[in-house]
Amino acid sequence: MDSTPSSSSSSAFGLVSSALGRYLPRGGTAAAAGAGAGDAQGEDGTHRSVPDDLAAGQQEQILGALNLDRDLVITRCNLDAPVFDGLDAAAGKPFVDLLPEGDVPTVTRRLRQVADSGEAHVARIQRLRRTDGSELVVSMSILPAAAPEEGLTVSVIAMARRLHLYAAETAIGTSLDIGETAQSLAQSLLAWGDVAAVDLDFAVWTGERVAGQPQGRIRLRRAALVPDRAWPEGYVTPGDDLPGDAGRLLAQAVLRGDTPRTVVIPDREAVERALGSPRAVRALVPGDRSAGVACIPLVLDSAPSVVLGVAEVWRRSDSPFRDSELFDLQELVARTAHHIDLARQHQREHTQVLALQRRLLPRTGGDTVEIASVYQPATPDSAGVGGDWVNSFPLPDGRTALVVGDVVGHGLGAAATMGQLSMEARALLSAGLAPDEVLERLDETVTMLDDTESGLTAGYSALGSTCCIALYDPVSHQVTLSSAGHLPPVLVSPDGHAGPLSVRPHPGLGAEFALREPYDVHTFDAPPGSVLALYTDGLVEDPAVPIDEGIAELARAVSTVHPWDGLQQAARHVVAALAPVPQRDDVTLLLARMIGYRNEDTATWRLPARYDAPARARVQVAALLRRWQIRDHTRDNVLLLVSELVTNAVRFAAGPITVRLIRTGHGLLCEVGDTGNGRPRLRRGHLFDDGGRGLRILHKLTTRWGVRWTDTGKVVWAEVAR
Repeated sequence: MDSTPSSSSSSAFGLVSSALGRYLPRGGTAAAAGAGAGDAQGEDGTHRSVPDDLAAGQQEQILGALNLDRDLVITRCNLDAPVFDGLDAAAGKPFVDLLPEGDVPTVTRRLRQVADSGEAHVARIQRLRRTDGSELVVSMSILPAAAPEEGLTVSVIAMARRLHLYAAETAIGTSLDIGETAQSLAQSLLAWGDVAAVDLDFAVWTGERVAGQPQGRIRLRRAALVPDRAWPEGYVTPGDDLPGDAGRLLAQAVLRGDTPRTVVIPDREAVERALGSPRAVRALVPGDRSAGVACIPLVLDSAPSVVLGVAEVWRRSDSPFRDSELFDLQELVARTAHHIDLARQHQREHTQVLALQRRLLPRTGGDTVEIASVYQPATPDSAGVGGDWVNSFPLPDGRTALVVGDVVGHGLGAAATMGQLSMEARALLSAGLAPDEVLERLDETVTMLDDTESGLTAGYSALGSTCCIALYDPVSHQVTLSSAGHLPPVLVSPDGHAGPLSVRPHPGLGAEFALREPYDVHTFDAPPGSVLALYTDGLVEDPAVPIDEGIAELARAVSTVHPWDGLQQAARHVVAALAPVPQRDDVTLLLARMIGYRNEDTATWRLPARYDAPARARVQVAALLRRWQIRDHTRDNVLLLVSELVTNAVRFAAGPITVRLIRTGHGLLCEVGDTGNGRPRLRRGHLFDDGGRGLRILHKLTTRWGVRWTDTGKVVWAEVAR
């Protein structure tokens, strides 16, 4: 931590510290208490409770201040207000003597940090211990003492109840995390007792809607507990489920025939009777002294009422809850219950978004390519989960598709748009469309999908989404790609040379404001052993450096991946090395290591489109199948298949015919390419038809078949099991 505070903070807190210094007496001890303070003490000098109506008139002064030396010993103090009566803060005493034992390590650490760094630590709720054992909850700030004083100045503010309610309501709900929201509520409730806890219906944790008022036994999980200290074995702490028998006590506040209401059990004996078992007592009662409890249900303001859980405030049985205190507790819990429900809704949305994005992540590669991917959301809540997506899947013709995209914005709307674009891209690629054609369709989809007003209100917009599609051919060892506004992929060659692929820039999807240009198609060599990295901008973007430097850093990181390294572990290392801290955007990375087919597993022939082409193709293919030692039945099927496909190419197309045969791990892949643009269609045949039998033979002999389009025509492919 920096040793000196910034100029702005130094000026602001310096003025406060100076003012507090003038507020402190120079005599070294607190001034004698005035008449009001005397009225708040008994004859023996011990603290006694001040009635509500009297306290309202006497507690106008709520500010106290202390000076500490570097050993954290009190040198001066001003705690004259009646509200501070009973605090033994004489000069020469260690400040930590005012703290509950469990809070000493944490507060001591904060005091040391301020003393060493000069940075103020402001407005933390803290308990101070009175001489009679009771506790006072204050807002405590720690500041460096103003010159010429040395050491620390500590201010404590005992807020009036109504002011505390306002401050608590303002603080609760600043987070969309269920645990943090419950913790803020528990900290605010601590002003009314010694221990505060929040237990929530189990459905709230999973994001499911709580269905009306519960009937019978309720299942609760502890969401928050204050103060933070060591608890005895068997006591329920945050994250633990409450035992079934422990739920009986809390159920009294929830399982009512009418509207749920607060239940107060005044002493330990009554609590033990209500719980009915030693196990339940160990789970719920926070100690021998704190035996009285107020259970306040967290109820949504709806018809019928919906109970989300129960808040409990525990304190000593000799300090019973007054009616005015119970009213304040119920008011605070009622005002903040909807924050718990908002956190529940975001938890559900967050779960849905992550499930969708995890679903789209590539599972494994195939025989010709190895795949690894990492998705790392920027924040733990759904408001920060964006529309980043990567996908990888084998195409029916033996190629592998690698796709990466980014929908503008965050949240469930962005994730839903991302899912639709990802699935549409997969369907179009599987149907044989080229990458540029797929982007054209996605561009149309984005234009139709986007409702600018509602999209921006929800925190996302489909317009301007980016996408990059790469197709890897394991026979030619080439990558063909098209990009719509996305950052260029990084290719690492087998010799270790790495760099971004040279891709012509193009606007994002749905960019109607730009001059509409056709999407370019780029082809690059990717020999076996190459590694291709596709990513989103969250991995390489840093406002402090140009984006080109971030891409160069990615290229250097990927170039260090050894051919024998596990690709998934390597992907995690790359993300750990490059992801900015703090993370401002989702981080997505896809690594693909090219394997391809061996030369001896493929063969290609080019034939003229003449009447003898089918016979020539059968001769060439038959010789190859004998070398591959393919069994007779499969060989006969392949020869018939090749003959039919080449015959159709001669009859319905022009130009040269290309025949390609590939030996895969599970069968044989046969391809016949020509320059025709007609699409073969399988139709239901009749007995006296003159044609159409070739495609029916193709359909019967193969496990699957299809068509893909090329720049010069089409390729009909078919797969035969070995």
